[in-house]
Amino acid sequence: MPTVIRKRQNCGLSTTFLSRCGSRELRESCLTPDQFHSCFWCCFTLQNWLLDIGRPVITIFCPLDWFPLNKPSAADYCHMLYNITTPFLLLKLMERSPKTLPRSAMYLCIITFVMGSSIHLLGESINQRLLISGYQTHLTLRENPIIKSITPHTLIDSFELLQYYDESLGLCMWYVPLFLILFLYFTGCFTIVKAEKKMPVSAWILLGPSGLYYWYLVTEGQIFIPFIFTFFAMMATVLHQKRKGFLPDSNGLFLLYSFSISLFLVSVWVACLWNDKVLRKKYPGVMYIPEPWALYTLHLRDKHTTLTD
Repeated sequence: MPTVIRKRQNCGLSTTFLSRCGSRELRESCLTPDQFHSCFWCCFTLQNWLLDIGRPVITIFCPLDWFPLNKPSAADYCHMLYNITTPFLLLKLMERSPKTLPRSAMYLCIITFVMGSSIHLLGESINQRLLISGYQTHLTLRENPIIKSITPHTLIDSFELLQYYDESLGLCMWYVPLFLILFLYFTGCFTIVKAEKKMPVSAWILLGPSGLYYWYLVTEGQIFIPFIFTFFAMMATVLHQKRKGFLPDSNGLFLLYSFSISLFLVSVWVACLWNDKVLRKKYPGVMYIPEPWALYTLHLRDKHTTLTD
């Protein structure tokens, strides 16, 4: 009996405090020992770098003779593989959540994610072929020389429809469900065990690549608004749970710090390109966040072509 009392005192959890945790499921998740999912986050970050960020790199350095323009390219195959592995990893993330997430909402998010990323696959595949033909992403569609020469001019409307599916609808259906899944997972990453709220070394090692990847999503995908809303929702959740005595566990801190690093990198990116008049013309208004690919076609592609020649 004294041993039981000492254990209860060491945990620092009174019956009154536990009653404030809400449901039984939430209380159990708060008392579950914290464990950083190093294997999962490593696989998730690695496949994001190889299959998402790696696609434009493959496009730049892969010889055109290997993949005819009327067949899928190496980047297309990477995108196909990404559309398979990412939903699988998101399902595994659901299984690792400390609390039971709303399954209907999660499945609907994953279905929408797959559909959006598949739409983007088709649009991106055609867009890469346009780049090979001289399309310049730092210019608007109708300002591109190769588009101006198209006849009949009604075909330009078809290209605008393709661009809408690729850069607006597809990206929205891709990234909004992704951020929603990450946020729902984040809501379960809280603990009342103060000694277990620190990140292990493996988390700190993965933090840089993870934050850099989200920077790439925000800039290349032009999804700053869903990203910043997700980040603010995370911060609001932290403040709300802190009033109840809960703290983010190592997985929650990893997500929060990754988004924080990404926001910092986006700020630096915008500041460095703030006075670029050409990019300013394509991205007018307050939401000025140039795409890395647009920067490449504007300033770096000619230099790269000269070096390879």
